[in-house]
Amino acid sequence: MNVNDWILNDTASKVFPLYSRANVGEVFPDPITPLNATAGFLANLEPGWRDAYVDCRAWDHDLYDETVEHNPLVCFGGYLFINMSLMRLFGVRVPGFSPEAVDLQYFGDMPGIPSYESERRPFDDSPEWSEQAGAWLLSDVLGATGLDELDALRAEVEAIIAARPALCGLSDAELAERVTTTWAPLFRQLFRLHIVVSLKAGIGLGALAQVCGAIGKAELSLTLARGIGDVDSAGPSRVMWDLGRQVAGSAPLSALFDAGVDGLLDRLRAGTDADVVAFAARLGEFLAAWGFRGPNEWELRSPTWGTQPELALALIERVRLADASVAPAAALERGGAEREAAAAEVRALLAGNDEVLPQFEAALHAATLWCRGRERQRTTTAMLVHEQRLAALELGRRAVAAGRLDRPEQLFMLTADELASFAAGADFADLARDREATYLELFDLEPPFVVDGTPAPLSEWKRRSAAATAPVLGPGQSITGVPGCPGLARGVARVVLDPSDPSQLEAGEVLVAPITDPSWTPLFVAAAAVVVQVGSPFSHAAIVSRELGIPCVVSAGDCTTLIPNGAVVEVDGTSGTVTVVG
Repeated sequence: MNVNDWILNDTASKVFPLYSRANVGEVFPDPITPLNATAGFLANLEPGWRDAYVDCRAWDHDLYDETVEHNPLVCFGGYLFINMSLMRLFGVRVPGFSPEAVDLQYFGDMPGIPSYESERRPFDDSPEWSEQAGAWLLSDVLGATGLDELDALRAEVEAIIAARPALCGLSDAELAERVTTTWAPLFRQLFRLHIVVSLKAGIGLGALAQVCGAIGKAELSLTLARGIGDVDSAGPSRVMWDLGRQVAGSAPLSALFDAGVDGLLDRLRAGTDADVVAFAARLGEFLAAWGFRGPNEWELRSPTWGTQPELALALIERVRLADASVAPAAALERGGAEREAAAAEVRALLAGNDEVLPQFEAALHAATLWCRGRERQRTTTAMLVHEQRLAALELGRRAVAAGRLDRPEQLFMLTADELASFAAGADFADLARDREATYLELFDLEPPFVVDGTPAPLSEWKRRSAAATAPVLGPGQSITGVPGCPGLARGVARVVLDPSDPSQLEAGEVLVAPITDPSWTPLFVAAAAVVVQVGSPFSHAAIVSRELGIPCVVSAGDCTTLIPNGAVVEVDGTSGTVTVVG
């Protein structure tokens, strides 16, 4: 099969023509598999996203272009893209928001982005819909007091996990049903709420930035979003920190880790020393609680800390070498104190301003509440995705044992419709092999960050393997991105392209990455600063950096190629600059 014939290639909309990898690239850096597209992520997120816009009262379902397969989220060449035309339209219709604010949140300062004016439609401005969106903004975004709906869905998913039957006792058909249909309505609800909460977080941060900019204190907007606490994606880092401290404080454990990650899990489980036994037990508890987490965790095919514990051990190996002064709890306390000090400064400047001060308080509340909510909903969804994954892997392992597949992962090459037939005994071995070969070839394609209209044929996309050697920055030269977390740090730059192999990052170094998802978070603990090629103040890297209190620069251009690996750099998270100093 030729890559141009790949089965996951949507039709672009002529009405809403602008697409981007922004934000969705954090969740799906790699191509999506056919099973996940038809039974999991894309099958449920796209309709959930449609519902989300309607819930926000920006328009109704009649707006969507029914001549294309998908609207808010599309798949070109196996890679997922956000429809930025719809995001901009949301910015137009929500009072106080704007398409330019949307661009800043999703694109940062990336050059070459088509302007909104180049695609403005006659129906974009709508006083009627703006009035409804304004009412939603006041009541549901700025006036919200808690995360009750998110907490209820978390409890529902936790109940599903607690009630998980022994998968080995289920029939093939029952396993297939758990992957394709059992939770489809719940997934659509989870994804709908995830998008609603993400939109609310973006509005909150944007409103905070507007108030701070209006009083000449733009630099405080990110400080005001620091140390908010109870951010789910930072949770594993705190546990991994404690596990790393256990290793650092124990000679027997340190000796086992010093021997390398390969075979470490077996050595830990076979150990008889009291420290080793205690650590192994706590590690088991950690994997039971956070086993759904891992690189690209919303992709069913991706390994997680639970299915491949070595991934977690490799992160603990890095964390154990960090200095005790960078403990996440201490960083959270410092960030909280800085946030309160910044809030007090803004309140003092606004004293007596009975119009703007209430706006500031509402924006501050919304930004912190919904950033926390965004990470919570993302985590809840990942927990249920893992239930799908476990059922699919059990079915795949059975197929391998029966000689029907070469590897369990080949099961993800089937579509949802084909999975039911496969569970009934149909032969898909050759089809799975053929698709897998093409799917793996897609990894060599470099998807465009922005598509304005119909994307180029896949045969014309850049090949990663053919990339020419790029020039690098010399001493005194810098790149400028978007501030993600304020602060100044200096350290050795370490370019890490894959979180599953963090061994090259030493404690106190500057993490330079293409894009990050929650599985990268433990590396932030050991890093002096974080520099990310793609992202915005709204992205995962920025939110977690603010929670851990380390300088962060996002949307930093071609940082993974321009910044020499091993060079000493200075990261200014306040101005958004990264400078090579030696």
